[in-house]
Amino acid sequence: MRTSTFIKALFLPILLLSTSTMGEEVSPLTPATLFIAGDSTAASYINADHQGWGAPFIDYFDSSEVKVDNRARGGRSSRTFISEGLWQALINDVSAGDVVIIQFGHNDGSPINDDRRARGTLPGIGDTYVDIVNQLTGKQERVFTYGHYIRQMVAEVKAKQAIPILASLTVRNLWQAHRIERGSGEYNFWLYQLAWELDTPFIDLTNAAADELEKIGKRETAKLYPKDHTHFHNEGADLHARLVVAALKGMRPALDKSLYSDKGNAVAAYDWTFVRLPVVSNKNRRSVFMVGDSTVRNGRGDGRNGQWGWGDFVEGWLANPSVNIVNRAVGGLSSRTFITQGHWQRALNMMKPGDIVLIQFGHNDAGELNDKSRARGSIKGIGHEQKTIDNRLTGQRETIYSYGAYLRTMIGEARARGVTPIICSPVPRKVWQEDPRLIARATHSYPQWAAHVARQSQSTFIDLHSLVATRYEELGIENVNAMFADPHTHTSKEGAIETARIVAQHLAPMLGLAVREKFPMESK
Repeated sequence: MRTSTFIKALFLPILLLSTSTMGEEVSPLTPATLFIAGDSTAASYINADHQGWGAPFIDYFDSSEVKVDNRARGGRSSRTFISEGLWQALINDVSAGDVVIIQFGHNDGSPINDDRRARGTLPGIGDTYVDIVNQLTGKQERVFTYGHYIRQMVAEVKAKQAIPILASLTVRNLWQAHRIERGSGEYNFWLYQLAWELDTPFIDLTNAAADELEKIGKRETAKLYPKDHTHFHNEGADLHARLVVAALKGMRPALDKSLYSDKGNAVAAYDWTFVRLPVVSNKNRRSVFMVGDSTVRNGRGDGRNGQWGWGDFVEGWLANPSVNIVNRAVGGLSSRTFITQGHWQRALNMMKPGDIVLIQFGHNDAGELNDKSRARGSIKGIGHEQKTIDNRLTGQRETIYSYGAYLRTMIGEARARGVTPIICSPVPRKVWQEDPRLIARATHSYPQWAAHVARQSQSTFIDLHSLVATRYEELGIENVNAMFADPHTHTSKEGAIETARIVAQHLAPMLGLAVREKFPMESK
């Protein structure tokens, strides 16, 4: 077969969102009761100067189909919610199939032992503990980490054959210039870690709410928080409740549509909750974000069907990394749909000046411009062409631009936020020429277009298409076959780790870091 025939196959669109995120046949959840366990930011109040999101949350559901039982209690941490018996009272009433939303953290940073509240937990999700004589109760008590108490709740919900859901914190009205605080401490990241460890759904309420509040601005946000910077009133409570509902609709499986009221059914779903996209771990550190398709983060990012993206392993190659690595790539998307479906904006909103974002698209940009399946293609090239369509998938009018135009949009918007963009050409597919035994390279296509945009914008460019292809040729066909989990597109863990090494070699000097000689296998 001639080389040109191989090249034609290089950038056919990825037909599946890997194993991934589309077309899953799952039965919806039909709980009898939706429980809420949390603190004052979720609790229901009457005649108070603040309101928790659990109060308006009830209005989003049909009370004849499901009961919303809000057990959140003001002033409690994960520790005192358990030690005071509030959790036991809740779990006693949980039946198989019920859903329990768990949200703690605001009060877990309080003192561990004082004569006023004695409600704090040890930071983190490890196994450490401290023995105290509680100044408030006068009793001996062993105090554990935040993660210990959340694990206990999740385990006891699962023991009842019910479904636990971990929700990150509500947003506090604390601003630096035009940016609102995205979570108190590291509780959001710890909950994200626990959701992975315990295989539970994770609702990133913090970033979703922060996005909404930044849209309305500091002055309008202040009106939602009349008491203090933590507690909102009815409108702020409803904003958070609506976002929880949107996230619930994006679980797999999701709640049955019949459970929602008219108000609930009117809420637009955030369809990607089940993917559990990463959040920033340490807000005080510089972050490296990654955006792209399934070759960067495959499906849920859990290696289903043996498929992994390279973005999951870059951190493992970096020696003593003092940065956050945040892989926000979403399988099945193109440069166009990553923007139009809001993923770029959500990632951008999490970035701060001094951060870096690696951008890699191309595989799915070759798809159809307008169909009922994906409608994700971009106009070929880097020009200024555009085409207005009535999108057959979304039902909306849309103007489509070139691949290069979408890359330029991301580059420009990143720089406007003080973020450094790095353009990566799309990784090659495992398509071999017969003679000589070389990986077929694309020509006059996405790798070259990505390079051209990088030159135009004076952005750093990592030519993964050529670098990875050269490495495959060094390793040979037999070794490379073991580095793929499907015929030619999605790498196995071994293949993703090797591509990540190449990325790390180019990224590390920008961060002042070294690259490890061997990959620490315990890192994923």
